[in-house]
Amino acid sequence: MDITLEEAIRKFAQPVNNQDDLAPLIEAIGDAKIVLLGESTHGTSEFYRWRADLSKQLINEKGFSLIAVEGDWPSAYPVHRYINNYDATSENARNVLAQSFTRWPTWMWANEEVAEFVEWLKQYNASENKQTGFYGIDVYSLWESMDEVIRYLNDVDPAGGDAELARQAFSCFDPSNRNPEKYAASYATFSASCIDEVTRLLASIRSNADLYSNKEEADLNLQINSLVAKNAEQYYRAMIQSGAESWNVRDRHMAETVNELRKYHGPEARIIIWEHNTHIGDARATDMKDDKMINIGQLLREQNAPEDVYAIGFGSYEGTVIAAESWEAPSEEMHLPPGEKNSWEDLLHKTGAYDKLLVFDDSNRHMFDRWVGHRAVGVVYNPEHESYGNYVPSMISQRYDAFLFFDRTKALKPL
Repeated sequence: MDITLEEAIRKFAQPVNNQDDLAPLIEAIGDAKIVLLGESTHGTSEFYRWRADLSKQLINEKGFSLIAVEGDWPSAYPVHRYINNYDATSENARNVLAQSFTRWPTWMWANEEVAEFVEWLKQYNASENKQTGFYGIDVYSLWESMDEVIRYLNDVDPAGGDAELARQAFSCFDPSNRNPEKYAASYATFSASCIDEVTRLLASIRSNADLYSNKEEADLNLQINSLVAKNAEQYYRAMIQSGAESWNVRDRHMAETVNELRKYHGPEARIIIWEHNTHIGDARATDMKDDKMINIGQLLREQNAPEDVYAIGFGSYEGTVIAAESWEAPSEEMHLPPGEKNSWEDLLHKTGAYDKLLVFDDSNRHMFDRWVGHRAVGVVYNPEHESYGNYVPSMISQRYDAFLFFDRTKALKPL
């Protein structure tokens, strides 16, 4: 018998008030090795706090040991060093985050909610004698990653072949003066050689892996920064060709980085991924597929057994949010208006104005297989024009394996 989405929500939604109410979700995750935790905005406190609570449970109860976030590798790596006591000079998580995440939008990771979670990770690693990792998997840090590669190779073997390859690759990018837009606009004149240089560098570093120390994961840091340089070059080149292609380059890089992390730490290593819903929710269950766009959620599902990947979407009906009016503009606290009529957020609110959890499985998934608008707020946001581009047509139960809904939310607290 067909039922409406509202009826399906009323039947299967479970109230969520505290961590204990996540027990059905922990059970549903089962033995998954990859858990993706989403967010419908980059500036909502509840999303960060509940992702942290869920991550703590997965670390404590199911042996997860890797956290991967939608941030740059060079920015996140000092956090990794801090929680594993590789760097004894940092005073606290707030200082590490504020000093490391300096690229706009800084508030995504340099905020009080993340600082609290990072301190927990440090204490957990120390008390349990563990080495939980914290890594950035995004692709923007072309020049910062090249700096890290050259610095390390110059320290280890300045006369070596890889050091020379790195210097050649870096000089290829010099004419752009570290300006991504200038590099993208100039790619036709010198990009072919840059592609060859960074590709050769990554291949050489991989083939010479036994030459580099694994102390404090220095070898992993070298390898991923080299990977970023190769893929970031491709990303910035794609920027002026196709929005869809640059998006795909970025998400392919994030999936590749996750795979490299799992390979480095062993096939049984379990990883938690924090990213926006538009990345972790399967693109094939949205209108993104019409534009031939993919995402990390889709790629990881395609590359792994179904039981090994579990995606959880997050959303809210109304509240406040941190965002900016334009790219690189100052962040501000904005009003998040009520969900648009008949949107996923509106339906969740109308079926009860309380926080709730929906777990999709073989018994109920088909009841939610309806196309419905689902809100997505980026770092640039204008609440007055929300209806013109902030709702993604989605088949929710195919896009995610579960969904956490918060009826009213508040903005996170930037450092």
